[in-house]
Amino acid sequence: MSSTPSTRRARRGLAAGLGLGLAASVLSVATAPAAHAAPVSFTLLDINDYHGRISSDGGSGSSDATTYSTVEFATTIQGIRNAAEADPVLLLSAGDNIGASLFNSSFTDDQPTIDVLNRLGLATSALGNHEFDKGYDWLKANVIDGNAQYRKADFPLLGANVYLKGTQTLPPGVQAYSTHQVAGVNVCVIGAITQETPTLVSPDRISTLEFGDPVDAVNRVATQLETAGTCDVTVATYHDGAGAGTPDGSSLEDEIAAGGPFAKIVNQTAGAVDVIFTGHTHKEYSWTAPKPGGGTRPIVQTGSYGQKLGRVDLTVDPTTDAVTVDASSLVTVGTTENLADPVVADVDTITRAAETAANVVGDVPEGNITADVTTAYTGGAYTNGKYTGGSRDDRLSESALGNLVADALKDTPITDIPGLPTPVIGVVNPGGLRNELLYAANLAGSPQDADGVVTFEEANAVLPFANNISYVTLTGAEFKQVLEQQWQTTADGVTRPSRPFLHLGLSKNVQVVARPDTSATSPVGNNILSVTVDGQPLDPAKEYVVSTFSFLAAGGDNFRAFKLGTNRDTAKVDRDLWIEGYFGNGQAKAPTFARRQVFATGLPTEPLVPGTVLDLQLSKLNLTSQGAPANTTVEARAVLGGAATSLGSFPVTNGAADVDLTVPEDAYGKTIELVAQPSGTTVDFPIAKAESTVSATVARSAYGRPSTVAVKVTSDAPANGTAQAVVGGKVVATGAVTNGAATLTVPAKTLKPGTTPVSVRFTGPQAADSTATASAVVTKAAPRVKVVKAAKRVVVKKTRVRLRVLVSATGYTPTGKVQVAIGGVKYNATVRNGKAVVVLKPFRSTGTKNVRVRYLGNSLASPAATSVKIKVKRK
Repeated sequence: MSSTPSTRRARRGLAAGLGLGLAASVLSVATAPAAHAAPVSFTLLDINDYHGRISSDGGSGSSDATTYSTVEFATTIQGIRNAAEADPVLLLSAGDNIGASLFNSSFTDDQPTIDVLNRLGLATSALGNHEFDKGYDWLKANVIDGNAQYRKADFPLLGANVYLKGTQTLPPGVQAYSTHQVAGVNVCVIGAITQETPTLVSPDRISTLEFGDPVDAVNRVATQLETAGTCDVTVATYHDGAGAGTPDGSSLEDEIAAGGPFAKIVNQTAGAVDVIFTGHTHKEYSWTAPKPGGGTRPIVQTGSYGQKLGRVDLTVDPTTDAVTVDASSLVTVGTTENLADPVVADVDTITRAAETAANVVGDVPEGNITADVTTAYTGGAYTNGKYTGGSRDDRLSESALGNLVADALKDTPITDIPGLPTPVIGVVNPGGLRNELLYAANLAGSPQDADGVVTFEEANAVLPFANNISYVTLTGAEFKQVLEQQWQTTADGVTRPSRPFLHLGLSKNVQVVARPDTSATSPVGNNILSVTVDGQPLDPAKEYVVSTFSFLAAGGDNFRAFKLGTNRDTAKVDRDLWIEGYFGNGQAKAPTFARRQVFATGLPTEPLVPGTVLDLQLSKLNLTSQGAPANTTVEARAVLGGAATSLGSFPVTNGAADVDLTVPEDAYGKTIELVAQPSGTTVDFPIAKAESTVSATVARSAYGRPSTVAVKVTSDAPANGTAQAVVGGKVVATGAVTNGAATLTVPAKTLKPGTTPVSVRFTGPQAADSTATASAVVTKAAPRVKVVKAAKRVVVKKTRVRLRVLVSATGYTPTGKVQVAIGGVKYNATVRNGKAVVVLKPFRSTGTKNVRVRYLGNSLASPAATSVKIKVKRK
């Protein structure tokens, strides 16, 4: 491949003659060299998304943790330099050198990584979004400027599309490009960062910045440099890239067709750019792409974590200014350590010092696991029925680790904050998971480690960002929007980012069925077909408390629907909940390989009814986390309560199964349950209940006595279930319906005298809910009156007779008034607790006196009366 910009040499000379330049953004500027007798050859080496992989054995971030280390990384780079002999080597980075790092580096704010890259002679680096994890102010004060506590980077940080908010001015310390003289050749490197950065970093940490279109920014700078004649070779290093790479089975043509930022990088980056390095998406590719105006150029990404290096060998003809790409490839980091090389020896010293410091805290055991718990992998295979090998961090796919962390968020509630609700759902973004939990002991890094032990370092490496835990209250409709946003768009709701799909980790009580197309060209919206929480369909109006990271709660990773809810930042750090709360409970954690989101086509739009023919195509049934089983069958059954009826078994091939069955005629209200074995992935489809009719009659009763409600239910399904009597919105009686009949007893005194409407509600597992209204007629209580005379001997004109009047009724203690009449004289008294006392005046004559005692009644009891005779004697 060659590019021959014939005017470059003339422009460079013209710029020198006119004194033109862009010194504010230049690391080192050289005037044009004298004409060379022979072409000049040199090598560009590139890394991207290194993420602080400081380890003597590579850590679990490597595809093969036993064969990769920081020292081997350095040995490979130095080996290429030494093998090049007279041809110089320029080492570049496409960003994310720091952030989301191993504990050995993050423990000291990534100082070891900066030291290693300085010693390796990193010439320049694009900014990545993770450079901003601690905020621009921290980056400027430490990595860019350095201070008494922090050794700065010796290389410039490039971000041609990073601006102070509301301006086109780069923030202090950030350069648009850098220039490097390599064997007399001026190499210009322009850097740009993904425009998605505001969705990938906590907003308060970059509140003074904004991020423009990266290709437009690169082209602006490339045009300025070409006009000034500054560069012999121009390189663009983008912290953005293709959504899939060569190991994923993708091609340059596929990724261009997918559209998005990568397609613009390939198609619209200015023709003056000779080489393009990319990053951010952790994909591997070395492709040759056409460039505007003719010719081709390499476009390279190395994956991540320093497992591979991007290598481009160039030749520049000083006479014609022709730039020829001799070779472009990915170089796998070797497995040897050349400590005789002084640079490698220094890297080894830095690495071991970092490990020693980190191990003081990092080696402390925090919990246990029973097997590997990992992110999703690509490029592996199912060996002896279990997934092994490949490369980590497939964010398109569900993972055992993501689901475990989601379980931790839900199952470890924060209880020391008054008024904080209990979370119902846990949600994790795949980009928040930065390392694996491996069962095998890491004896090289931690000599006191043991199989199954999770150390502080290992647990921290999974969640290194130290996000706060947020409890976000969302309606069911809003939570469904969150799930829909797994199909990613930028803020305009249309543009697809470089990662078009991000698979959320969900707590085990959530089950989702979705459409299977997750590609960059997949439709956006209406992809979620069904959601259940705790076995119940998601209620659009109900509120659900979601425990998640503050990054997601703020709308990070384009999950903007989180911002529709009410967010309560608990101020608790995710690392502490994960390590102290979840692992600290003393229970060993095991991976689960049952999917929580299943992809399907053929799902009926209407509820299933008996006789429905179900023709489903299930896909992606197998997880690709390490150790995940390859499913072999899908077992179908109709389930009601604890009883299940088999409906057949269907084979699974490469994670896909066709399920064809007819819903049984007696399956009203049951659930069709599809279980993929051996993973246990389960999909439930409810079957509609049969219509039902309920009728009721209420037996006549008196106040103070129970009322009996006779309930009858008719349905094509077994009419068994529960009936409730409701008065004034309150349930007053409940009873079991068996074979369509039930008798409810409304407690005494519930219904007042008169006619009262009683609503009767029926619910059952197979017959649909139904209601009826009956009239309850209740008469007043029929009281009884009894009189007790206190005096045994009544003497005329002397004895004041004291009468105790007792008023009673079945199930009710009357209140009100009593009246005592003797001749024309009447006495009144109040009834309290069924009793009243009347004291009579002395009788003025002897003889037998007839005393009439009447209870006057009230709203609940009828009047009642009795008589008593009193003999009055002379003495």
